[in-house]
Amino acid sequence: MTQKQTVVIIGGGPAGLTAAWELVKDGGAETYDVTVLEATREFGGISRTVKHNGNRMDIGGHRFFSKDDRIMAWWRETLPLQGAPSYDDKKLGRHHDLEPGGPDPETCDKVMLKRHRVSRIYWNRHFFDYPISLSPNTLKAMGPKLTLEAGFSYLKSMVHKLPEDNLENFYINRFGRKLYSMFFEGYTEKLWGRHPSQISADWGAQRVKGLSITEVLKNAFLKLLPKKQDTSKVETSLIEEFWYPKLGPGQLWETVEHNCEQAGVRVITDAHVVEIRQDGGRIGSVVYVDSEGNRTQLEADQFISSMPVKDLVNALDAGTSVPADMHEIANGLPYRDFVTVGLLVKHLKLRNTTDIPTLGNPPIVPDCWIYVQDPGYKVGRIQVFNNWSPYLVKDVDDTVWIGLEYFCEEGDSFWSMSDEETTRFAIQELTRMRVINGPQDVLDSHRERVKKAYPAYFDTYDHMDELVEYLDSFGNLYCVGRNGQHRYNNMDHSMATAMEAVGNIKTGKTSKKNVWSVNTEQSYHESK
Repeated sequence: MTQKQTVVIIGGGPAGLTAAWELVKDGGAETYDVTVLEATREFGGISRTVKHNGNRMDIGGHRFFSKDDRIMAWWRETLPLQGAPSYDDKKLGRHHDLEPGGPDPETCDKVMLKRHRVSRIYWNRHFFDYPISLSPNTLKAMGPKLTLEAGFSYLKSMVHKLPEDNLENFYINRFGRKLYSMFFEGYTEKLWGRHPSQISADWGAQRVKGLSITEVLKNAFLKLLPKKQDTSKVETSLIEEFWYPKLGPGQLWETVEHNCEQAGVRVITDAHVVEIRQDGGRIGSVVYVDSEGNRTQLEADQFISSMPVKDLVNALDAGTSVPADMHEIANGLPYRDFVTVGLLVKHLKLRNTTDIPTLGNPPIVPDCWIYVQDPGYKVGRIQVFNNWSPYLVKDVDDTVWIGLEYFCEEGDSFWSMSDEETTRFAIQELTRMRVINGPQDVLDSHRERVKKAYPAYFDTYDHMDELVEYLDSFGNLYCVGRNGQHRYNNMDHSMATAMEAVGNIKTGKTSKKNVWSVNTEQSYHESK
């Protein structure tokens, strides 16, 4: 009998757990001895679900949609699609195509819901489509003067293209200077703490992809046609239906973790990796510290890391053998951190002026997300958890559970506020925006802080390719996931990096180009 290959996976988020399951599913545990080290006691990373007094918060909002068929099939195998209407769809008579023989979300928890996507921009106390579109509603909210200005500005951008050496020019080329100044400039600075002119255009190429006014118009025209739309040709930002676990994204990752353990994976929580030891140009072992302060060394044949690149480099032989230039690049990689404030309110002051039926008395706005592009407010986005899944909210008919998302830096004045101060600040902003009437409407609150939520594309990021080359020189080390690659991946991209890494381990492929090229090639994200 051949000896099993040992694999240590650092991180129990989407990338780490995907790698673990890919190694052991279908009898793979006969070949691979897999250990997952997770620094916290929760699974899913920023795709986890936070539970508070019977209500659940999705950290950052996670739409389950991918252009990668492997990922869609993977999700569906983990949590089957609903075969009966959810509570709100049943009550409101809303339609989704149901899965024959699929579970009933009213009686079964292990189920993936189908949800309608509604996201809008809140700017100057008006709602605009998100992504920005040229709908009658947009034109009415902007008024004739602004509309003309935006139109001529866009026409100018079509003729006079700017060099795409920063994010500002990237946006201006696609939307024109006027729309850029209204909807992108202030919001980008709010998100990243830097002006778009200081940020690499790579970020726009990755997140906005093929989206532009032309794409928006084309999508609007397609909607007028009677035939069913082919989603493989539609930009991800324009997708109007997505899947969603009944109890939030963390439910999916908790299920995957359970499946992994059942299949023989050893999962160790409270395992904070502090050292990664080299051995003859390969990785020989990792050292982790548990909550009691005990140090444990684990040797393995292969290592898959989703820990932040900065931390990974600093852990290599406790930083002693890393070349100075690699140290400098890794430690200069910037992040944005994130605070989300959950508020349980009696009702919203905002009225549902759409034709989309919603729960609540009066009916709540239909949005999953409201983007606050207005620079007069610190809040970046507002999530309405009732609309992601009615099962996230304890009393979904008579309360509204919302999440305010704030972008900041660990240790700054906003991050360092107490729970009470942060909550008070959030309530003041919502009152000023006329989203709620005031503190008297707030029934409960919860503040959650998330470190290294967004890998950022400035400072030493320009030298990332040099660091990649150095890390790839360790033949048995694979960097996967958002923080593992310092790339602003969506959840499906993080999963795909793990699948590619496992494929390499199984086939003995030595080049890791396929692992790093997920979500970088235009062909990957513009068509299937």
